[in-house]
Amino acid sequence: MQMKELDLNNQEKKGTGILARLGGWLADWSERWFPDAYVFAAIAVAVVCVAALFMGRSPVEISIDFGKSFWALTTFTIQMAFVVIGGYIVAVAPPVKRLVGALASVPKTPKVAVAYVAFIAMVSSLLSWGFSLIFAGVLTKEVSKRVKGIDYRAMGAAAYLGLGSIWALGFSSSAALGMATKSSIPAELYKISGIISLAHTILTWQNLVMIVALIALSVWICYASCPSAAKAKTAEMAGITYGDEKEDTSGKAATPGEYLEYSPILTIIIALLGMGYLIHVFITQGGLAAMDLNTYNLMFLIVGMLLHWRPKSYLKAAARAVPMTGGILIQFPLYAGIYGVLMNSGLTDVLANFFVNISTKGTFPVIVGIYSAILGLFLPSGGGKWFVEASYLLDAAKDLNVSMGWVVQCYNAAEALPNFINPFWMLPLLGMTGVKARDLAGYSILQLIFHTPVVLIMLWLLAKTIPYIPPMIQ
Repeated sequence: MQMKELDLNNQEKKGTGILARLGGWLADWSERWFPDAYVFAAIAVAVVCVAALFMGRSPVEISIDFGKSFWALTTFTIQMAFVVIGGYIVAVAPPVKRLVGALASVPKTPKVAVAYVAFIAMVSSLLSWGFSLIFAGVLTKEVSKRVKGIDYRAMGAAAYLGLGSIWALGFSSSAALGMATKSSIPAELYKISGIISLAHTILTWQNLVMIVALIALSVWICYASCPSAAKAKTAEMAGITYGDEKEDTSGKAATPGEYLEYSPILTIIIALLGMGYLIHVFITQGGLAAMDLNTYNLMFLIVGMLLHWRPKSYLKAAARAVPMTGGILIQFPLYAGIYGVLMNSGLTDVLANFFVNISTKGTFPVIVGIYSAILGLFLPSGGGKWFVEASYLLDAAKDLNVSMGWVVQCYNAAEALPNFINPFWMLPLLGMTGVKARDLAGYSILQLIFHTPVVLIMLWLLAKTIPYIPPMIQ
């Protein structure tokens, strides 16, 4: 009995270090005080509108600005919804479920499990932020079923780390891909910057240093802050269950009308059409330039069709995915309205002028990072927000003889920081795992506390190693 009591005491002490206690306190605080994602977005609307009043806009003008922009993100909203639908369809297909099952069998303890999911979420985000959200979400569910005593809040925050840390430093960086493609650069911006090749942004050794440092930092925080099984708040405690989801792969048509639902004939025809188009896009636009959201979503839908093989299985998976998009469909229009108020009130110009006026060549990279992070709280769109900032930031960089490629990377590294606390990008993962934004917020805030100074220091130090390169205007 004494030995068992000693073991229990040792287990209680594990996971009670400073970071574990701080993580637990922040998680408890956020569960009590952090609003739902919709409320968070509505509060952002109110804050921006009040600021616009101080800028001299009348209530009527603000209403018009909000209403005119309310549907401005409709295309993007549908694209994001299909990120969830396509990612889910692929993730629950039998071959992928077997892969996820194999990966989920690796970790054996709660601490290792949380750190492991964080690592996979971040590495996969370098290839595609959309896939990272869905794949990490499915992996989270599978790991949680295998490893007992995992704090579901710490696990959810770990699965979200790809979007909250390094996604924009990888190959799905909207800003880097856009500046490397002449047709994607607005004419006025092109006169300032020209083309900024990937060799000067995401393919630099300085960018690799940031990626490695931030992955190592995030994994360490996850491991050190994860509570022990004895202190964890599990998914079961929160009323969340992750049962097995079996697809219909062996059924047969009961009537002649159901024959095509169980036959791969139509799957093959549609997949061939889609693949023909994708080949055309990659040949005409080039590999990286072709990887926009439309291409990404089409690829996932086609892969999902082929992996499920039979339309019946494919449609059942899609039917389960659609309800997960509810938060996206309701909340993204609010962010579009925020964008309209910000742009028409002149708030972005005020912020930009302030930060540029207090900058020198040495401090400019850090100033860009701070400004981009602050603006990201209200404009959570990596690519769209970049083109709001790009003209005046790159013009200032030219005047200060700062590498424009590094300015893009300063933006990329700092742009992800507000994602830690902005539920905008959490929505697909929330839909996958059934958790609330407040459940992730505590451990995400802990990551933000560490990431912010590290990111800004790296932006400042690494800038000293990068020479100024004149614009490539053809």
